[in-house]
Amino acid sequence: MPLFHDPVTAKPEALSTNKRTALSTNKGTGTTFCIADRVLFVTHQGKSVLLVDVSDCSAAEVEETLRAVPDFVTTRSLGSVLTLSDFTGASFDAEAIRVIKETAVFDKLYVKKSAFTGIESFPKGFYEDLKSFSRRDFPPFKTRGEALTWLVKD
Repeated sequence: MPLFHDPVTAKPEALSTNKRTALSTNKGTGTTFCIADRVLFVTHQGKSVLLVDVSDCSAAEVEETLRAVPDFVTTRSLGSVLTLSDFTGASFDAEAIRVIKETAVFDKLYVKKSAFTGIESFPKGFYEDLKSFSRRDFPPFKTRGEALTWLVKD
């Protein structure tokens, strides 16, 4: 799976060995995936951005991936994290939606700016509900490249 769907200059930052190899089991599905491939800091135009890539994930994978986000965000200073979440083609159930909302509230103090791609995958009304619930803004973009450019712009 390519890291980016559109050509951008972002590059993954070095991860510790334990984060790079951490595999996760998909709740009884018999499959595994690497959280470190789904949640990672990338560098774009010299700035660090936390990429949360749940594109084409099942609801269980969305839930598990979003549960890992605080472990990455809390390694940075308050009010300093730029985040890009890609929901393109993802699936959602009630538990995945609950975890997304909880993570958005928990991360609020650490996040400077956030952007979303793929919100067309959200259940009807969820995007507005998430913004209201978390009291945060998540500007939607058509591509990761557009989102990254906006995130790193001061």
